[in-house]
Amino acid sequence: MGLLLPILLGFLAALIGGLYLLGVFRQRRPGEPPLDKGLIPWLGHVLEFRRNTFKFLERMKQKHGDVFTIQLGGYYFTFLQDPLSFGSFVKESREKLDFRKFSVQLVRRVFGYTALENEHTILHMYSNKHLQGDGLDAMTQSMMSNLQNLMLHNIGSPADQRTWTEDGLFMYCYNIVFRAGYLSLYGNEPHKSEGSEEKDRAESEALFHEFRKYDQLFPRFAYGVLPPRERLEAQRLLGLFWNTLSIQKMKTKDNISRWVWDIQQGKGEMGIKESMIDRYMFVLLWASQGNTGPSSFWLLLFLMKNPEAMAAVKEEVNTVLKEFGQEVRHGGPLINLTREMLMKTPILDSVVEETLRLTAAPLLTRAVNQDMTFKMADGREYLIRKGDRMAVFPYIAIQVDPEIHSDPHSFKYDRFLNPDRSKKTHFYKAGKKVKYYNMPWGAGVSMCPGRFFATNELKQFVFLMLVYFEFELKNPDEKIPEMDFSRWGFGTMQPDSDIQFRYRLKY
Repeated sequence: MGLLLPILLGFLAALIGGLYLLGVFRQRRPGEPPLDKGLIPWLGHVLEFRRNTFKFLERMKQKHGDVFTIQLGGYYFTFLQDPLSFGSFVKESREKLDFRKFSVQLVRRVFGYTALENEHTILHMYSNKHLQGDGLDAMTQSMMSNLQNLMLHNIGSPADQRTWTEDGLFMYCYNIVFRAGYLSLYGNEPHKSEGSEEKDRAESEALFHEFRKYDQLFPRFAYGVLPPRERLEAQRLLGLFWNTLSIQKMKTKDNISRWVWDIQQGKGEMGIKESMIDRYMFVLLWASQGNTGPSSFWLLLFLMKNPEAMAAVKEEVNTVLKEFGQEVRHGGPLINLTREMLMKTPILDSVVEETLRLTAAPLLTRAVNQDMTFKMADGREYLIRKGDRMAVFPYIAIQVDPEIHSDPHSFKYDRFLNPDRSKKTHFYKAGKKVKYYNMPWGAGVSMCPGRFFATNELKQFVFLMLVYFEFELKNPDEKIPEMDFSRWGFGTMQPDSDIQFRYRLKY
């Protein structure tokens, strides 16, 4: 008995400790948001959350209101779903709410990249320099050249050879926009080599298909639930991209973007190993191109499904070309879309923003670094615990809120236009102006630094499609596909099935 008692006490202590780690003993304290741990210890609601984040968070909001804490895989997340209070979340200091701690963990898990303290300043510095304002000119020109190579290399062929080509709209759009973006960022085959443009087309085509394999694994990889065979495939793909995008491979290319080049130089000067910089190059490719291709699909599909929107955008495109003295004609020079031209398209800008409102669904997450009091816009205050996480899901809270956006699930191409064609920025909830009325790019420190380049990519692609191609849905009455629910929270949604269309060159 004397020996058995210590063993029993040790077992009991281990059991209690295990139950504590599983969150069994956590209770809501006075002043904290409603707590919903779910029925499964430690896992909490993670299975339902993964299955359909949108439906789950809608259910939690109906049950608990616009602030609530839930357990997800061992972590406690406090969700804020009041858009009038988003400013407090976005502007809170890093000492209390830290975006970087969460993003560093995710990047390490899915890209194998281990970040150093404060190295994120390099990304922001060079993004501000090269991805907005005048610095965006060179990127826009490079994207234009690569889109022309991918889309228009057969232009001028005899009329009897300009036959209809059938394809899946999602795969076509994703393919073209990804490849052009990749070539614009990571460079082209040297022009002095024979057949350099054809080599660019072939190499980028092969890389896109590998990227799509990784893309399809990504949600399960991010959640850490890949089965062994898929985990091996993910590791193979990571190795392929680390090699393809390596510094040594880049040194053999022409026209590498200054954004990519300066970032890798800056990281090298910080003492980061070259092999780790190679891994970061894949992080950049994913961040810059993982959402733009799917967005181009939704953009073109919404236009094809809305004749009024299509007519308005076509008229605007023709007006811009005439204003800048460019004309599309058989045997004539290719049009050259400059950043200045792309700044003259308020209707297309509204179409892009409306497309993103309906299809971009990021989850903005912060690590809670210290016990804090969160103040709501209406005066309520909630205590948030150190070690928890805090998150907002703008898709529900803002983008499809019928009080902010009337008939929110319908595509309205002029939703973000005033009658004088200036950008509409006044939206209201409960009689109060909503500052954050659309958040496809995130907000605050986590706002996408490449949003201006990405917007230009979308607009350039649509311009070229409208000017140079005839295209139509194979079945005009086919319904718009549903979204793939597994991708809630990761940026732009993807369709759960493709939709067939056909296209051919006009000239």
